[in-house]
Amino acid sequence: MRAATRDVVLTMPPRSSLPRARLFVERHAEWIGHRLDGLPAPTPFGPGASVPLRGVSHEIAHRPGERGVVWLEAGQRPRLCVGGETPFVERRVRDYLKAQARADLATAASRHAAALGVGVRRITLRDTTSRWGSCSSSRSLSFSWRLVMAPSHVLDYLAAHEVAHLVQMNHSDAFWATVERLVPDYRRAEAWLKANGLGLMRFGAPRR
Repeated sequence: MRAATRDVVLTMPPRSSLPRARLFVERHAEWIGHRLDGLPAPTPFGPGASVPLRGVSHEIAHRPGERGVVWLEAGQRPRLCVGGETPFVERRVRDYLKAQARADLATAASRHAAALGVGVRRITLRDTTSRWGSCSSSRSLSFSWRLVMAPSHVLDYLAAHEVAHLVQMNHSDAFWATVERLVPDYRRAEAWLKANGLGLMRFGAPRR
């Protein structure tokens, strides 16, 4: 089930058939419908909406009289302020979050890489629906930019997780020992993602 696109993808074994897959979907249509109906309502990046940044909810405040930039205002109710014309608010919020994600992930990945004595070739941001991060054999790391909306310790754990793959390209006991060396309480971040990660997909999604 993909929260970002609010649909379902069925993966079939190689020896399966399309009629069998269709029958499976028909038999479970009611259950699938209930699960889709239970997804959090989409929250576009529009004026007045609330969006989390590093785990803290911020209200999007449109300031049309200001230049087309984005900045933060602290206070009892933190705000993510956006200048410029209304049609550009959503794109500017998204671009700002991506820039913050890139900066946070680059800092975290560099710190963890230094601790392991390895180097990161490149960091790429994506809007994936199934994986929070990945590591390639070319020493390039890829992350979901939505991690910047999670609490900082969650983003830090994902950075450590992918950097650890530069040493152990697997999920062996040695790999998890490396992760724990970098982030001793990594299980807390994993628990947060399991409980709340799906909810991050609704932000920036248009209402249907």
